[in-house]
Amino acid sequence: MDRLRIACIGAGSTLGSRTSGFLEVINQLDDMYDHCAIMDISEENARAAAAAYDIPEVYTELDDLLTKCRPDVVVRLTPTDSTFAVCIAAAEAGCHVLNEIPIDFSLPRADRIIAACEKNGVKLEVAENTWTWPRERLKQMIVEQGLLGEVTHCRLRYPCGAYHGFAAIRKLVGREAKRVLGWDGAVPVVNMISYGGEPMSETMWDGGLIRFPGDPNSHTVSCIFEMPPKRPVWRHFWEVEGTKGYLGAVSAIADGAKGHRQGEGLVLDDPETLQQLTDDFEAAADEREREYPIEWVYGERAGREVLECVRVNTDPPVVWENPYARYGISGDDAISKATYLESMYRAVVDDQPPVYGAENARRDMELWIAIRESAWRGSEWIDLPLTEVTSVEDAMHEEFERRYGCDPLGDIDRQLRVTYDRTPVMWTVAGWL
Repeated sequence: MDRLRIACIGAGSTLGSRTSGFLEVINQLDDMYDHCAIMDISEENARAAAAAYDIPEVYTELDDLLTKCRPDVVVRLTPTDSTFAVCIAAAEAGCHVLNEIPIDFSLPRADRIIAACEKNGVKLEVAENTWTWPRERLKQMIVEQGLLGEVTHCRLRYPCGAYHGFAAIRKLVGREAKRVLGWDGAVPVVNMISYGGEPMSETMWDGGLIRFPGDPNSHTVSCIFEMPPKRPVWRHFWEVEGTKGYLGAVSAIADGAKGHRQGEGLVLDDPETLQQLTDDFEAAADEREREYPIEWVYGERAGREVLECVRVNTDPPVVWENPYARYGISGDDAISKATYLESMYRAVVDDQPPVYGAENARRDMELWIAIRESAWRGSEWIDLPLTEVTSVEDAMHEEFERRYGCDPLGDIDRQLRVTYDRTPVMWTVAGWL
C-alpha cells in the first residue's frame, strides 16, 4: 500500500485529549500513513505530543507546515472558530483535509470550505463520529435488514453537539428532513462552568419536531428532538420505532458487556418472531415482545483486549465485525477515527467517495440551525433545505467579528493570525458546541 504523509493541526491542551486519540490511531494505521508532523501555536504542547507519539517534525506556524513539510493530508483539530481559515489555507496549499466536527458553525462558512476544496482539487472529509460507533453500525444493519419493519418514529435527546444525534438519526431513518418546528429557552443555573471554563448564570435549551417525508406509498417519519439544559452530568440517547419493533432501552445486558451504554438493544413485536419464541423470555418482558440486548464480543490481540464484534442474537444473528481489530483499535471513538482516516486514505489513493462527506455534515448543521431559526421566529415551520442565511447565522457572524475583529467570511490571512477561544461563538449565541 502507498503510505500518505499526514500531519495534525492542533496538538490539544493536554495529552489524553480527543486530539491524542487521533495521534494514536494514525500511528496504528501504519500501513496507510506516515505520521510526518504536528503543528500547534504552543510549541510546548506540540513537542509534548511529538514526543508521546513519535512524530518527527514540529511546527508552530501553519504556513511553515504547509510549505516546508508539505503533507498529503492534514487533520484539523484546532478550535471550532478557526475551522474556516485553517481548512481553506490547507486546501489552497494542495492538502487533502480531514476536518474535525462540526464542518463549521454556519452554512455560508461551510460552503466556502467546500468550494475551496473543490477549486483546488483536494478531498474533504468531516469526522462525524456518532453514526460510526459500533452499536450504531449494528443498528443500521438491523434497519437495513428490515427487522424493525418500516421506521415510523424517533426520539432524540442530545445535550451537547446535537449535529451528532442528527447524523445518527438520519442514518437510521434513511431519508432527508423537509420541515422543522423549533422552540427554545434559557434557565438559571448555579455552580456550573461553561465549556471554556467560564462561570455560567444561565444555560440555553432548545427542542424541535423534524419531519422526514416518504414516497407516496409510505408515511412521514417524525423525530422529537430535545437539547435539554446542560447539567454537570450530560447524557444523550435516541430511540427509533418501526412497525415491527424498536431500537432503544431493554431490560437485560449480556454478561461481560462493556464500553457501551447499559440497556440498549432491539425489541421485536411481530407474528413471525412470536412463532420462534422459546422459553427464554426476559422475566420482565411482555409476552408479545422479545428483547435482544446488544452484545459486545472481545478477543485478545497482541496481549490487548480488543473489540471483535457487536451483535444481537436474532435468528439469524445480526453481527457487525470490527474491521480495525487487526490493528488493535477498539472503543467507540477510536473506531470512528480509524473509519475517517481510512475514508480519507481511500478517497486520495483509490478516488473513492468519502464515507460521510461534507454534504452530510452540512445537513446535520442545517437541521440544528433551522430548528433554532424556527424558535427565533416564534416557532413557525421552516422548510428545508434552507435557501437564505438565517438570523441565527447572522448573529454568530456578528459575534465572530466582534470577538476576533475580522470578517467571518473573508480575511483569511487575518483569521490565521487570530488566537481563538476554546469556547466557540455558537456557544455564546445559541448554547451550542
